[in-house]
Amino acid sequence: MLTYGEEKPRQQKRDKSDLRIYKRHIHKMSEKMEIDVPVTEFLAQERKKAPKNLQEYYMIFEDLYERKLWHQLTTRLEEFVSQPESGPFLVPLYQHFVSDWAKKMNKLKLVGFALSAAAQFQDFKEAIEFLSPLIEKVNTAETQDAYVLAIMETASFKLLLNDLDSTKDAMDESEKILETFDSVETIIHASFYRVSAQYYKAKADFVQYYKNALLFLACVNLDDLSDVEKVERAYDLSLAALLGETIYNFGELLMHPILEVLKNGEHEWLYKLLFIVNTGDIGKFEALSAQFTKQPLLESYSAFLRQKICLMSLIESIFKRSADNRRILFSDISAETKLPIDEVEHLVMKGLSLNLIRGSIDQVEQVVHITWVQSRYMDINQVDGMRLRLNEWSQNVDKIAILMEDLTPELFIQ
Repeated sequence: MLTYGEEKPRQQKRDKSDLRIYKRHIHKMSEKMEIDVPVTEFLAQERKKAPKNLQEYYMIFEDLYERKLWHQLTTRLEEFVSQPESGPFLVPLYQHFVSDWAKKMNKLKLVGFALSAAAQFQDFKEAIEFLSPLIEKVNTAETQDAYVLAIMETASFKLLLNDLDSTKDAMDESEKILETFDSVETIIHASFYRVSAQYYKAKADFVQYYKNALLFLACVNLDDLSDVEKVERAYDLSLAALLGETIYNFGELLMHPILEVLKNGEHEWLYKLLFIVNTGDIGKFEALSAQFTKQPLLESYSAFLRQKICLMSLIESIFKRSADNRRILFSDISAETKLPIDEVEHLVMKGLSLNLIRGSIDQVEQVVHITWVQSRYMDINQVDGMRLRLNEWSQNVDKIAILMEDLTPELFIQ
């Protein structure tokens, strides 16, 4: 049975709840009154606030709006957004002008403009709230491309709030939708791969980050990225290549122009490290390992990196051999990799399990028989080595042909 003392706080709670509802109602009425301001009046008010170089746009907006020239109006809006001073005016312009004729606007363009406006919010939660109604507007069968762009970019704000679960949900939903498209605007794939890469970076999933970050770069023009972003992406990709558990072929990254931003400057050591690991040069690797203190991740993964350079050294030593010389003693592998001989078998088994090499191990004879080695990126020295081996192979073929002709001349009679 309830007492008076228990009932009172419940009554107060209900009163506060009623007050909050009332305040929300007043806020919505206020918003409605603001939206109900005639478009021409709103544009005139904003024109007075804008710097001189933007004022002309408001007059053009009014003219095109009254003439219902929606395509031309969209084009002019894009020009307006590209102006550096336009930032503070984008949110009200979207809320009180663009929303009035949004149904007439190309939905990808609409989402693009809304994203530019959302970027002005300092509070990421406010940005998400701002974009939420738009997501519902473009969630139609005809505008699924715009829907993917909207939910992925909204997910990027959620990721900044460390909401990994919601970000992954958006990624999964978007991936299913993208699989149904025969073709789609590059900007949509770029958004998907960029946010996905950032998600996997937050999860410290180096392999998936590496994959998605490279796919993102394939969707954009490098000249459109700032110098700071180029360095950040090149740096993160380099770390992912080094620390990715199944990444033993750096070819796509080593050939990518974005890596050039690391070539000179404070991250030059990381640039060199990539090429050193790729060639399996253990001596140079050990000399450069003192730089690992600059990056805590490399320090914490030092044992893994040591195994990786040993595997790369093994691959390189096999690659240098001719096809008829793939029977390698444990002692030779030990000398190449600088590993104790009792650790060689484990190293070879690791290479076999990762499908970096194929072959068999003779434990009794302590010999490895290699039948195949993974293809790999080659620098100029490695290419020259390949050229020499091909020349040697060609000469051997010529010798065998001459020998066969001498032994069985009747086969060569025309």
